[in-house]
Amino acid sequence: MIDARLLLDDFDETARRLSRKGVARELVVETRDAALARRAAITATDDARREMNAGSGEVGRLMRAGRKDEAEAKRAELSAFRERIEAMEAERRTAEERFDDLIARLPNLPDDVVPDGRSDADNRVVRVEGYDPAAFEGRQLRPHWEVAEALGIMDSERAAKLSGAMFEVLKGGGARLLRGLVNFGLDLHRDRYQETVVPHMVRTEVIERTGHLTKFDTQAYRLRDDELWLLPTAEVALMGLPQGEILAEDELPKRSMAYSVCWRREAGAAGRDTRGMQRLHEFHKVELVSLCTPETSQDELASLLGDCERTLRTLGLPYRVLELCSGDLTFAASRVFDLEVYAPGLDRWLEVSSVSLITDFQARRGGIRFRRAETGAVELVHSLNGSGLATPRVWAAVVEHGQQPDGTIRVPEALVPYVGADVIAG
Repeated sequence: MIDARLLLDDFDETARRLSRKGVARELVVETRDAALARRAAITATDDARREMNAGSGEVGRLMRAGRKDEAEAKRAELSAFRERIEAMEAERRTAEERFDDLIARLPNLPDDVVPDGRSDADNRVVRVEGYDPAAFEGRQLRPHWEVAEALGIMDSERAAKLSGAMFEVLKGGGARLLRGLVNFGLDLHRDRYQETVVPHMVRTEVIERTGHLTKFDTQAYRLRDDELWLLPTAEVALMGLPQGEILAEDELPKRSMAYSVCWRREAGAAGRDTRGMQRLHEFHKVELVSLCTPETSQDELASLLGDCERTLRTLGLPYRVLELCSGDLTFAASRVFDLEVYAPGLDRWLEVSSVSLITDFQARRGGIRFRRAETGAVELVHSLNGSGLATPRVWAAVVEHGQQPDGTIRVPEALVPYVGADVIAG
């Protein structure tokens, strides 16, 4: 949630920044007007309550002075006034609910350094690492699903029988490769992030406060008989843990990670762009989350990006770094870098990680604060998150880069201890 004071004290600048994310000025105006109406309702109700308390004090003084008739007249007057206050409080609740509904529709403000744009075509390539187009010239490389199905380590047809499109069954070496990627991702980052095991279901208020359940739409799965949601990412649970708490400044940056199964209603019909491990409703991921002070959040963003890049470098996969344009940012993010790995069998770049600076957007609604060591002042933390290792497309890239002429798959050296072999043959 953005700071409501920005709508009241710096409206034009706030509307300008939100317009870079495609937010209509009319919605910003409507939210500003709702903020003014809420403030007026709160002021009126508080003033009336003070007047009521003063009147009650006067009744007491009159009774103590023996002026009973005057006290009873004043009491009758206050009784009517109390009914007016009850009506004012109902108006206040309505004003607050309307404001809460509208401000929940406003995304986080994009950082001014973010490039302008409306789609992924406007994203800026920051750098490319380890990619040499000449290395793939003249090679007949197959997409990962063909390699995997020929080895019998993937069974898309029976996955569809179980659950429909955009699910996968992995077997043998394919299953070991996925499990190995998870364990590799956790071990690689354990020097800087505290490993945490979290529930795979969260309450509605937890997912709402992280910005993953917006007023516009949702890709999250909800349980039918409970007020619980399946995790779209472990970030939701990791950010839910400190909600409503005040951290000490010397605890920051507070870095944590969690492996979870993730569920998303990914858009798109079944086809070449969704075949295999490219786009799944259910997938496995190691997520990294950091909480820090506002003045260190840009440095922490660079640090987190470096940690996520380390995953791909250690696996020897060519990748590129993109800074997303303003119109392609996620709802809660102020700034985002995507990591895309090159998949030679598809001849495509596949997004495998998003590294996001959320500023105080999640912390404001979740009440996550810290206390300054010197002054004792309490402020909102800044939060960041990134995919330390999202398995589906990394799995696909490992298979496509590792495919051998005899149909087997060469395992990256860093993964050999986790897979238990340097070649997957079935």
